[in-house]
Amino acid sequence: RLKYRYEDEIAHDDFPQIRQFLIPDAYDFKKEEEDLAAGSWRPASSGFIQEFTAVGYFFAKSLYQKYYIPIGILNASLGGSPAEAWMSENALKQFPDSWQEMQKFKDSAWVSDLERKDQAATNQWYANLLIDDKGQKLNWSITEPGDKWDSIQVPGYWNKVLNGKIPGVIWYKKVITVPASMANSPVKLELGRIVDSDSVFVNGQFVGATSYQYPARRYEIAGNVFKPGTNIITMRIVCTGYSGGFVPDKTYQLTNHNDTIELSGNWRYKVGNTASVNVPSTTTTRWKPGGLYNAMISPLSKYSIRGVVWYQGESNTNNFENYGALMRGLINDWRTAWKNGSMPFLYVQLPNFQEPSDSVQILSQWAGLRQQQLDLLSVPNTAMAVTIDLGEWNDIHPEHKKEVGDRAALLARQKVYDEKINSAAPIIQTAKVQSGKIVLKFSTSDLLIKPGEKLHLFVEDELGHFSRVSSEIRKDQLILNWPHSSKAVRVYYAWADNPSGVKLYSRDGLPVSPFLIQVQNSRSD
Repeated sequence: RLKYRYEDEIAHDDFPQIRQFLIPDAYDFKKEEEDLAAGSWRPASSGFIQEFTAVGYFFAKSLYQKYYIPIGILNASLGGSPAEAWMSENALKQFPDSWQEMQKFKDSAWVSDLERKDQAATNQWYANLLIDDKGQKLNWSITEPGDKWDSIQVPGYWNKVLNGKIPGVIWYKKVITVPASMANSPVKLELGRIVDSDSVFVNGQFVGATSYQYPARRYEIAGNVFKPGTNIITMRIVCTGYSGGFVPDKTYQLTNHNDTIELSGNWRYKVGNTASVNVPSTTTTRWKPGGLYNAMISPLSKYSIRGVVWYQGESNTNNFENYGALMRGLINDWRTAWKNGSMPFLYVQLPNFQEPSDSVQILSQWAGLRQQQLDLLSVPNTAMAVTIDLGEWNDIHPEHKKEVGDRAALLARQKVYDEKINSAAPIIQTAKVQSGKIVLKFSTSDLLIKPGEKLHLFVEDELGHFSRVSSEIRKDQLILNWPHSSKAVRVYYAWADNPSGVKLYSRDGLPVSPFLIQVQNSRSD
């Protein structure tokens, strides 16, 4: 997924003293495993580097280039997993609902029956949808140029055209003119991101497919597919429930080493078939409480490690209020397993995501979970990398992995290698009313406000009204103007899924964490 962003590293980096052991994906609800089924140490060299965790690789590379000592990464990870999947059964006893759920999944026969029923329901939904897909029956991939089809804009979602979030199969066509200099040579077809799955045809020839919505669509096509002059790109897109279509603000183009053809703009579409209901939900067994700990963490606990880098949280946003307690339990659990009560635990705060907002989103689950992560710093020997400026509004898998790894490495330099550096962004300490101002005190005195849009900083008063306030920096303090007669109750900074106006940084370039803080002794002056 990242090979185009980090082409140079993949092609040229050679660090045999950076190695990764990729833990095989596995789960077990019945017992804590003592060994792994497979795996081996691989060097960060040509042929293996794309197997690495990207964040972990850049984390290790940053440390290696600082200290020139071997760095080993035990990569235990599984996309979409919640924190409770990585906790032992004993630790889960503090969380009765999760512990009870783990007990259910110890019944292998019950789990098999559940998965069989889920799979049957899913298969039936697809069968009902696809068997009556007119595009398949009439072979729309190779017939007619689509000039009699309806118009639609790419990128964009088809619910705006079809008047609803319609699950189904929609076919798209685009007629392009390819110059002779581009034809008969290898090209890259970039089609942004698509909700949910797609199959792509060029002049009736199948050239690629992607089965789910998250990967960037980048299809490398041989030189005999496009021809000089008129060519037809046809796409068959299946949406399982959300608004289907092409994700905005992504790259849509056809390129080779000399030429680029822009593919955004007007396309033609035709409905192959629609479903009356969304695809049935299924049970993701591997994400259930305790399973990943038993199979992927327990076997590692006899292996000596220096610390942990944790990058997770998205899957717990629906119940963010409980996240801090879960993570305190997990950190204690792992420190107990390794018999190291002060083992460094470094973690990455959630980045920005979803549509940008220049106002407070009180009900933002992502902002709420970030606050839980900020409060987790009260646990000794933890540290947090802030990434509120590294996300992508339209992608839950942002590609700026190097910056994340570098920021985590800064934390390790201080927490693990005892370097005397400012490794973390300034942290909010207190908010107090003084002489008609609200004074925010931070952990360090190297604050700055970057130029540009207004700072995403708001004060809530006793009546529940929100006011955007102006501010100035004085050493380790941010002074907020508060000319109102009402009492200031809370201060919000960057409190939204994807806040606009993230401009508060340290002078070393590290963003201040989003926060919500109560105002102390607030009163009208």
